[in-house]
Amino acid sequence: MKILQISSAKSLGGGERHLADLANGLGRRGHEVYVAARSGSALLNELAQVPAANITTLPLRNSLDAHSARSLATLVRKNQIQIVHAHMARDYPLAAYAARVNAKSRLIVTRHVLFALNRLHRITLAKASRVIAVSAAVAMQLLADRVVSAEKISVVLNGIDAGRFQHARNKFERQKFLNEWQLPTDALLVGTVGELTPNKGQQEFLRAAAEVLRRCPQAFFIIAGMDHSQGKEHQAHLARLVSELNLGARVRLVGWVADLAQLYCALDVFVSASHTESFGLALAEAMACGTAVLATATGGARELIKADETGLLIPIGDVAELATATVRLLQDADLRARLGTAAKQDAELRFGLERMIEETEAIYRSAIHSN
Repeated sequence: MKILQISSAKSLGGGERHLADLANGLGRRGHEVYVAARSGSALLNELAQVPAANITTLPLRNSLDAHSARSLATLVRKNQIQIVHAHMARDYPLAAYAARVNAKSRLIVTRHVLFALNRLHRITLAKASRVIAVSAAVAMQLLADRVVSAEKISVVLNGIDAGRFQHARNKFERQKFLNEWQLPTDALLVGTVGELTPNKGQQEFLRAAAEVLRRCPQAFFIIAGMDHSQGKEHQAHLARLVSELNLGARVRLVGWVADLAQLYCALDVFVSASHTESFGLALAEAMACGTAVLATATGGARELIKADETGLLIPIGDVAELATATVRLLQDADLRARLGTAAKQDAELRFGLERMIEETEAIYRSAIHSN
């Protein structure tokens, strides 16, 4: 098949990781894959299996960018693209136009987040062959929005390369990691990974850390993630909070981490304190590394974690419960090991990358053969 993937994202978040894995996987399977992205996008560095000649950069400024819409339509016509697949809401209208003016093309969109779509999207997606939700929680939100009919919605859970995380676990050397990070041998590590934004719950993570330290004095805390806000306001706020809570010696705000798999393996407890989560790619990755996970009960986390079997779930925004659950895990190595082993097995079974690619491929074929 000839497939065009479209994303206007500048940074590399879960949705962009999904697109890159999908595009690369489809390329390995012999499909002719094209990608349209913004100039300077971090996504461009992740497309190892997409020929450079098949990668196009466009402004993709917003949903009303007529120039980019026409350029996409030309790209689709010139290369006889069969599947036009968009991954961000602001790109849906541009992709819809490109598919609409090329009669043999089919529009597919993936919904990666839980935020509601509006009435304009009902018009935009009227001709979509399929809307893919990355979790059942997202599918339920799409139904609630009444933007597309139920028969057009398909759930394809995000996939992760479980083999990569297993390899990371096999080669991981804890003492080497502790030495490189200048941490004591008896350190207990609690970490969270995600964009620095209030929705990811880093403030609650820090407030809970202050209480955890009173009960687990060996604890250290790592916050990994970039701040894409103007002026880095979220990062600055977290740094002030670290100071106010007297956590400076125990918290690392590390920004971008090139080898997240090694970080997941180093953590004794991985925390997702999100207020909302459509899936939780970092959570799935930590599970695949065999790390004990603790998450707020967002829609995505409830789908990933079997409570008290593959991880712990706590109420959203509950700092006291977050601290209590973290202490429980830090003080019980057997519980951490049991949850981590079960999480790893479950992640390998349910979140495989090849499964995601196969299910998406089947949706493409169905769309092409439909009227």
